[in-house]
Amino acid sequence: KCCANLIHMMPFHVEPRNIVGDDPQERVSAEAAILNSRVHYYSRLTASSDRLLSPPNHVIPRQEEIYIYSPLGTAFKVTGSDPSSKNPSIITIFAIWNTMMGTSILSIPWGIKQAGFTLGILILIFTGLLMLYCCYIVLKSPKAITDMDTSDWEFPDVCSFYFGKFGKWSSLFFSMVSLIGAMVVYWVLMSNFLYNTGQFIYNYAHNQADCLDANALLMCSPVICPYPTTEPGGNSTISTLYISGNDTSDGSSFEHWWSKTNTIPLYLIVLLLPLLCFRSAAFFARFTFLGTISVVYLIVLVTIKAVHLGFHLEFHWFDTARLYVPEFRLLFPQFTGVLTLAFFIHNCIVTLMKNNKHQENNVRDLSVAYLLVGLTYLYVGVLIFAAFPSPPLSKDCIEPNFLDNFPTSDVLVFVARAFLLFQMITVYPLLGYLVRVQMMGQIFGNHYPSFLHVLVLNILIVGAGVLMAKFYPNIGSIIRFSGATCGLALVFVFPALIHMISLRRQGLLRWPSAIFHSFLILLGMANLLAQFFM
Repeated sequence: KCCANLIHMMPFHVEPRNIVGDDPQERVSAEAAILNSRVHYYSRLTASSDRLLSPPNHVIPRQEEIYIYSPLGTAFKVTGSDPSSKNPSIITIFAIWNTMMGTSILSIPWGIKQAGFTLGILILIFTGLLMLYCCYIVLKSPKAITDMDTSDWEFPDVCSFYFGKFGKWSSLFFSMVSLIGAMVVYWVLMSNFLYNTGQFIYNYAHNQADCLDANALLMCSPVICPYPTTEPGGNSTISTLYISGNDTSDGSSFEHWWSKTNTIPLYLIVLLLPLLCFRSAAFFARFTFLGTISVVYLIVLVTIKAVHLGFHLEFHWFDTARLYVPEFRLLFPQFTGVLTLAFFIHNCIVTLMKNNKHQENNVRDLSVAYLLVGLTYLYVGVLIFAAFPSPPLSKDCIEPNFLDNFPTSDVLVFVARAFLLFQMITVYPLLGYLVRVQMMGQIFGNHYPSFLHVLVLNILIVGAGVLMAKFYPNIGSIIRFSGATCGLALVFVFPALIHMISLRRQGLLRWPSAIFHSFLILLGMANLLAQFFM
């Protein structure tokens, strides 16, 4: 079909000139000119939109015989969808792993602390399996529609098919929630990382850092409690001992102009707002590989810290003990909200799997990718929680961004912060581009209606990030609310409803399946409502 449309739009035969292909001086034969005349004959009979008199298959040339004519006097060979250009399973698996890995990994130890160590591990495993199943439903949903060609459909198209305009606009809304929520989290983290990076450089320039000696690097990397008042035991003396080295005689002026919440979020506007207004995000897409490197470095960092600090665990099943949290806590819905976003890939899984070389292995590759993601989250979360030194500090000191539990003067953590800062600066315009394309495309029918439209949208997005970085820089709460909100529709409600409707139309819906998928919908609603009571 696509070949016929291509021939209708552009001439097949070109005069004997240079043709860009595998051979530098390839020529078009007289037979090709005859074939071109046949195609033009059919195109004159009817419009290309009328399939009744479209060229039959034996008239359409083979894939290797198709060229696209250029006004420059050359013709470019159409390569088509060569199976060799598809990705093998290992590349597909790590593409899913890399896409799913994001800022949520920084909040996994905090989530385990909120749920309790034992309950947190169980919830992580259970939520991962649940998200995998819902993602499996999303992946197979286009194929369940047999009366239409769904080869180029995405999940929002499936929602629009089953639920009409409501499905189309609601899927767009919840997709915007996940994207804008991620951008807000990015702004908070970029403010945090820029502040600590600048603080490290300032301390180094004024000889105030205490961990800059490479020979004693691991021996002088303490763990801090930034907000000691949250400790049940009140270890404020121990906590402030590590961070008192940052006080200086002339620090008041530096502190005034270099504030994590008052000035840094505003400084980022100068850099990032112009980048958001770029018409294309192709330049920033070249840096997506940095995400994999940053995650690998975080895993190495966590391993080094755990080996240095050792494990500090005591099991108190239901009662709160000094310096320790119980194994089961009623705050566990906060962790389920975080995990909903941490395992969220449902809005783009169909696209990722289209490039898989062996489509029959899609379910297996998706399962392996989720297994790797779950193991990565377990590794980071369990090691940070277990290695957090209690005593002297309380486990309740674990921050929503676990890097905040290490001082500014820690060189290894400084490298992690600087690397993550650069990565987020390159990814943030990509997220803004996705928001603009989806929102402007649906409302105005144009991805870039005008500079003014784009500027107003970007100001609103940046303004949301600045306000949250200034007044509520808690990435754990931002992640759990945005994860539970977008997960309600795109993870639980829409996949479950689409699955039940599809089975009912085929006459295969049975009451156990109806009960289970209805339970999934109630679970998503409970996950969102619980966030408001935590």
